[in-house]
Amino acid sequence: MRDRDGGGKGMTVRQQYFHSWGIAFFIVLVGIVPTLSAEPIMKGRVTPVQVPYEAPPKGQDLSAESVPQNTKSLTAEEAQRAEALLPLLEGAQEFWAMGEFVHLGEPSVPVLVKGLTMAGPRIRYNTIETISMLKAASAVPALAMAAKEPNEIPRVREHALRVAVRLDGAKVVDAIESMAHDQNSSIRKAAAFEARYVREKAVIPVLIGMIADEERFVAFSAVQSLWILTRHETEFHDWETSTKQDRQEWASEWLEWWNGQKDSFEMSDPKRPGRAR
Repeated sequence: MRDRDGGGKGMTVRQQYFHSWGIAFFIVLVGIVPTLSAEPIMKGRVTPVQVPYEAPPKGQDLSAESVPQNTKSLTAEEAQRAEALLPLLEGAQEFWAMGEFVHLGEPSVPVLVKGLTMAGPRIRYNTIETISMLKAASAVPALAMAAKEPNEIPRVREHALRVAVRLDGAKVVDAIESMAHDQNSSIRKAAAFEARYVREKAVIPVLIGMIADEERFVAFSAVQSLWILTRHETEFHDWETSTKQDRQEWASEWLEWWNGQKDSFEMSDPKRPGRAR
């Protein structure tokens, strides 16, 4: 009985041992089967395929303006509409208003230039910007007046001069001469700089006079414009440490040269670079 009982107890322990391992093996097997079944998909072979390249069709070179500007005189209704657009050149609709003026074209300039004297520097600045977008050379006299206006803020005056020079430089010599004697040094600097784009002999004596300016940066900008316009090579001077007396002497050198050259002098071709300095 003892052996029989002992043997039965041993069999029970072994059965429990194998039963536990069987359950563990089944759990592991259940977890592995989905992984094995998914493995061929994850490790599938990828075959690269080259897609034929097709170049995009060549487009025609189109003008930057998708809609041509109006060239006809404004009707009474269009003129009234242009007047209503002026206050909108400042604020949330300013870009839309500028676009409307561009659509109306250069015939809207007589109305548009009224914005140069309206209250609010933003309106005046955007008026100048709109004139630039229109490339309206007919507005240059009004721009020159705005550039010379001593009570206007420098930013607007400088922008008016810059646009006027690009549109018709021959009509801004008087404005440059006026701005060359302005009390504001930044205005004088703008006049000296923009003069290099005005291919008129009348700006040469104006620039020579600016060499003796109180401010070195104004004088140096003036002499740079003279170099560009005349291609005249002068002696080397130390402009960085120069005094007003030094610059007055250098202005005299330029004036002496100009007095001997002005009758026969001709502006060089702007497309033809001069010798390296």
